[in-house]
Amino acid sequence: MSVSPLVWGATIAVILAIIAADLFLIHRNDTREFTTRRAAFWSAVYIGLAVLFGLGVWAFYGGEYAAQYAGGFVTEKSLSVDNLFVFMVILARFAVPKHAQHTVLMAGIVIALLLRGAFIAVGAAAIATFTWVFFIFGAVLVWTAIGLVRGGDEDEFKENALLRWAKRVIPTSEEYDGSRFLTRRNGRRMLTPMAIVMIAIGSTDVLFALDSIPAIFGLTTEPYLVFTANAFALMGLVQLYFLLGGLTDRLVYLAHGLAFILGFIGVKLILHALHEYGVGWAPDVPTWLSLAVIAGTLVATTVASLAAGPRVSREPLPKAEPAAEAETGATREK
Repeated sequence: MSVSPLVWGATIAVILAIIAADLFLIHRNDTREFTTRRAAFWSAVYIGLAVLFGLGVWAFYGGEYAAQYAGGFVTEKSLSVDNLFVFMVILARFAVPKHAQHTVLMAGIVIALLLRGAFIAVGAAAIATFTWVFFIFGAVLVWTAIGLVRGGDEDEFKENALLRWAKRVIPTSEEYDGSRFLTRRNGRRMLTPMAIVMIAIGSTDVLFALDSIPAIFGLTTEPYLVFTANAFALMGLVQLYFLLGGLTDRLVYLAHGLAFILGFIGVKLILHALHEYGVGWAPDVPTWLSLAVIAGTLVATTVASLAAGPRVSREPLPKAEPAAEAETGATREK
């Protein structure tokens, strides 16, 4: 797949324009809560844009690449659903006002998109140079799948080093100031808790990328398709958060379904590497089979989950803490 620098530049410009429109036009000066109806409308818009882009790939590059993009997008979207519970925990822990949640999620996702772009560039370069990288990616996915099946704390939020450092050294106010990241207290400019929450969302999503980037490289090795599939999946994540809400608790078997998908893609990567090294019995799994497995697993998981009812293994969301308690070590207002 040959993608010119002009196409790359135009694609990135369009993606940035969509994000800017969401932040500064659609949501500007809008203090209403993001209702389910609004979330459903904008979710449909973003999914429609993703589908239109896929049709464009089909028209200009052929059905094979369009299928790779579709598989990558569906995989990234499905992986993001289970991550939504972690976002709910973060927003509850820092007591983010409902009308400000859209802004902080979008800002965090912009950071994640930039960092994922760097991950994709490094991963693509490594794959193009070293075939054995597929073994590593495959092993990571299989290990992740085993962890999902075992269960545990995949839905817990643990502060990472970046977040702990930010809370310790960055001057931060005790109270929110609308949706602003900067405020002035006693003549001193400082960050609001919104900035800390943004760092938490963005850095946590980067950790999610450690699973999702190898997964999509198992479906396509085209950097352009990997980046665009991630971008469209991330851009709609905010709306998906407000649309699904408590529905994540009803997806009882989601983790098992995702484990099967990740395990399948991991085995596919390992088989692909063996195939590239000339191992005769190792097949190269076709794209259509990957799509069938992913789609079939998601449908079966969703139907089985809704039939089983709400999950009971989830711990309740933590009680929302006052902003001053949620930001230990922040500068206190005098």
